[in-house]
Amino acid sequence: MFRKLLIITLIGASMFVWGCSAGTAENGILHGKVAIGPISPVEQPGVDNEIPCEVYQARKIMVYDRKHQNLVKQVDIDCDGRYRTELKPGIYVVDINRIGIDNSPEVPAEIRIESGLTTRLDIDIDTGIR
Repeated sequence: MFRKLLIITLIGASMFVWGCSAGTAENGILHGKVAIGPISPVEQPGVDNEIPCEVYQARKIMVYDRKHQNLVKQVDIDCDGRYRTELKPGIYVVDINRIGIDNSPEVPAEIRIESGLTTRLDIDIDTGIR
């Protein structure tokens, strides 16, 4: 009797673990490159104007639910203008935290994150400085 109960318990525990792991989805990746400019009123054409790190650090990538109502994640941009984050599979709306009159034609953008896959979204931010 004890042996039969132990076997049933082990089978039940195995099925519970299998059932839990079978339903979990692997996250996907959202990443991209952010370009920001101009950063001063007078920029010379053809001259590479390096963007200070604090300009990137002041901006964030904002990931919202599909209805663009609830913030799911706020993502930092590194000093090279890159960002990367893991997200559960699903549909999201990506935007930026607008500073001043920042504007971008790329966002808000609806994206689909799929299990184990990478989604790229590059964003150009126009600061409005003229």
